[in-house]
Amino acid sequence: MTIRYLSHCQLQALPLTTHDIVAGIEHLLLEKSRQRAWNAPKAVITPPDGRYMMATLAAADDPPFLAVKALVLNPDNPKVGLASINALVTLLDSRSGVPLAVVDGNWVTAVRTAGLSAVAAKRLARPDSSVAAFIGCGLQAHSHLKALKELFPLQQIRAFGRGQASRNSFCRDAEKMGLTVIATQTAQEAIQDADVIVTSVTLSPQLIPFLDARWLKPGAFVTMTDLAAPWLHETLSALDRIFVDDLEQEAKMQKPLVTPEWVCGDLTGLVAGNVAGRSRDDERTAFVFRGLALGDLAVAGLAYQISEKQSAL
Repeated sequence: MTIRYLSHCQLQALPLTTHDIVAGIEHLLLEKSRQRAWNAPKAVITPPDGRYMMATLAAADDPPFLAVKALVLNPDNPKVGLASINALVTLLDSRSGVPLAVVDGNWVTAVRTAGLSAVAAKRLARPDSSVAAFIGCGLQAHSHLKALKELFPLQQIRAFGRGQASRNSFCRDAEKMGLTVIATQTAQEAIQDADVIVTSVTLSPQLIPFLDARWLKPGAFVTMTDLAAPWLHETLSALDRIFVDDLEQEAKMQKPLVTPEWVCGDLTGLVAGNVAGRSRDDERTAFVFRGLALGDLAVAGLAYQISEKQSAL
């Protein structure tokens, strides 16, 4: 038995588009609504030193895969030259349990997080969105920029980040895409006139919320990849419609992402058509999410299938 290992470099070279990722995630969400794919609530350990440890589990019959991801976020990692987040995904045959592949989890996490945001943005953002703001300029900002650029007619990027090196790197990448880039001095300056906003602030016990949802203009869409931690919670009531990634998972979490009464539905409901997305041009909409194991399964499964086809040539 041969277990394939897919490194970050190998994964980066795969011919996977945002549309491929979105289609793969949407397929599994529809399978979940038909009870042919399954997604367990994530398991989380939070030691008192600020680390965040997490494991996810998802399985489907089409494609016949089971994915388990283990992830550790340590805010101190950059001090020793490591990424803040490191992860690994194990892929098995969902019928036999035979191990198929070990996949770089950092790549999967970045791609699937942007993919989940893209699935939500298709239904919650205005299709003519041309200005995007990024609060946090690390790995998730890069992956979200790539995804949003494929889906929307973006022309201008506004970036706010407290790490100058990562902000400059992000701005250079955006400029290479032909986008006008503004590195703002404040978060409010970045957000207030943007059509689409991505927040990916690194979680830490020292984080003090500093983002105000009342800064959002009518018609704006925001995706919060950071558990909404940098947002002033009381201001989220200014949003017209809030969606989470999974209502079942959210119900089992000790602390809700947002006040439950403000939540209109989840990603499965949006994709299956059980709940409406944006209904007016002036609605302020948001996607607040923890991360969905089905997204990891969709991305890791696609990567494995493509690598298998390439090997067979």
